[in-house]
Amino acid sequence: MSTRDTTTLLTQLRAVRDLTNTEVQIAQTRIAQARTEAVRRELTENAEHGRARVQAIESVIRDLGGVPAVVGPLFGRLLALFKALGEQSRPFEEALLGDLSLEHQLLDRSRYIKALATDAQRKDVVALAERLIEAHTATVQWLTTVLAEDALGGPAALRRTPAQIVTGTAVKLANIPASWSAHGIDRVLDTFRSVPPALEELRARGEHAGEVAAKTLSASRDAALQTAEQVTRREGARQTADALRSVRTATGVLEPGELPIEDYDELNVSQTVSAVKELESPSDLRAILAYEEANKNRHGVVSATQTRLAAIAPEITGLN
Repeated sequence: MSTRDTTTLLTQLRAVRDLTNTEVQIAQTRIAQARTEAVRRELTENAEHGRARVQAIESVIRDLGGVPAVVGPLFGRLLALFKALGEQSRPFEEALLGDLSLEHQLLDRSRYIKALATDAQRKDVVALAERLIEAHTATVQWLTTVLAEDALGGPAALRRTPAQIVTGTAVKLANIPASWSAHGIDRVLDTFRSVPPALEELRARGEHAGEVAAKTLSASRDAALQTAEQVTRREGARQTADALRSVRTATGVLEPGELPIEDYDELNVSQTVSAVKELESPSDLRAILAYEEANKNRHGVVSATQTRLAAIAPEITGLN
């Protein structure tokens, strides 16, 4: 094996090691977003497997005569941590697309390493590359499915962080078409003008200041969105009304009568799960998932909705 070939192989191995450190940190931050215990375990295992891959790469680097860096990996992990945390303020889909881009780069570099190692007749490095290819292929498929689930009304596997909820809602509201009449706008604004009397009423009932603030802000937001949707739909601005309905659905503030399952609040877990299995529309599943998590948050119902959505997503992405 020539010096040039060794140098190229070592360069690629070090690059994959650094990228894997980033992958591990991202997996760690995603654990808090896991919707179910099964997903949480999977992400935890992914982080552990990532650390094991880093150790395996370091071992091969030593075997090739390279000197594993001491300060470099630590600095790289710190940079990876800051990068992973910073991504949490990005819109959910953009953060996941960033994760997917990272996995594709790891996959492509692993394939390149395999080609280099095959040419150099280094079976140990070929074996490592095949291990990396298998791991990153599986992660690419998983992330593609999660993105599809999000597009179909999820996310099923991962929750948005508070920062991502704020960012996503702001983007949706900012992109709502302003194609409705001044009269309609005035009627929507009436909702906000009604907030002070509502606040006084709550105070009269002896509520604590913190509870008053939380309930008032929540109620006024939900009422404003509902009124805005009603007014814009009545004014004929269907696109705007649909955008507002999307915001209300995503935040789980639809009224029970607006849900795609009749008498939803009267059903027990078993009945609700059976009804969820009959749903075909991703938007209906989105509505049920958001409402359930914002209200009763029954594990069996959330899990059933996730499973139903997960069954639809691979068909859309072509993974099946």
